[in-house]
Amino acid sequence: MGRDAAALCGLDTPTGVIATDDDQALLALGADCLAYFGGGVMREDGVVRDIVPYLQAGANVVTTSIASLVYPPTSPWALREPLEAAATQGNSSVFATGIEPAFASDLLPLALLSAMDDVTQVRISEIGDYSGYDGGEMLRLFFGFGSPLDHPVPLFSGDVLVSAWRGVVDVIADALGVSFDDVDMVHEVAPTDVRLETAAGVLEAGTIGGIRFQVRGLIAGTPLVILEHVNRMADAVAPHWPRPQDPRSLAYRVEIDGRPNMRCELSFEQAAEAGEDQGLIATAMRAINAIPAVQAAPAGLLSALDLPVFSSRHIV
Repeated sequence: MGRDAAALCGLDTPTGVIATDDDQALLALGADCLAYFGGGVMREDGVVRDIVPYLQAGANVVTTSIASLVYPPTSPWALREPLEAAATQGNSSVFATGIEPAFASDLLPLALLSAMDDVTQVRISEIGDYSGYDGGEMLRLFFGFGSPLDHPVPLFSGDVLVSAWRGVVDVIADALGVSFDDVDMVHEVAPTDVRLETAAGVLEAGTIGGIRFQVRGLIAGTPLVILEHVNRMADAVAPHWPRPQDPRSLAYRVEIDGRPNMRCELSFEQAAEAGEDQGLIATAMRAINAIPAVQAAPAGLLSALDLPVFSSRHIV
């Protein structure tokens, strides 16, 4: 056993929650639910190995670590099968969520679609400046920030992009009652014209300073649902790309063409107090606040379509 969780978080008042790196000690607690926030980018199989014993033991799981699991039916079989088997064995459930993929790209558009008649196209976008995000290895290696413009970005390699984000377009298709003929991707990068000092490190002039990609669900060759990211390391990068209404914010925009046309933009202010990252707080709390609903849900792999609307109960 190790330090109190408060000390690990830089807080003064002890919580009584003691950190440990002993899996068997955690399993022996017999907890009702495991909240798993370990790094999952490019190690999804490791996340599955970590949480399977808890599902087998009867503990439900909420996690932000497996993006493709936001819509389990189209998550890769190699990830889904061991989780389904473990959940069946333990009569337990797992819910993968977060802000995007998840809340901003499933619950938010689903709420808007509930007031629609005709639907022609749904576009869901994350638009924002990542320069203050200490995502280090993930941003530099996986997203390619700071790499030469001709560098093969891992995010755009093979089926990585579609695998990680297709659940977002699939959950909307499920709600709309349609099936896609195909799911594809398009992407591009943009340079930074000047040397940038960011929370993830220094980006030299001429290297990748912005990325833009779309995962698109197609019917008869026409995109019905589009998931888009427009991410920069400085406001001046790619000025022709979409921008948030508030340039200080990380924005999630939902645009639905149909009857009526709808435009909605949700933002997290980047100017956070006391070093807090508002987007990370929201990501974690979407999973934490889901625990009572996950506890009450039937056993299995859950998506936003399987849970009722829930909220925070932490009133201060």
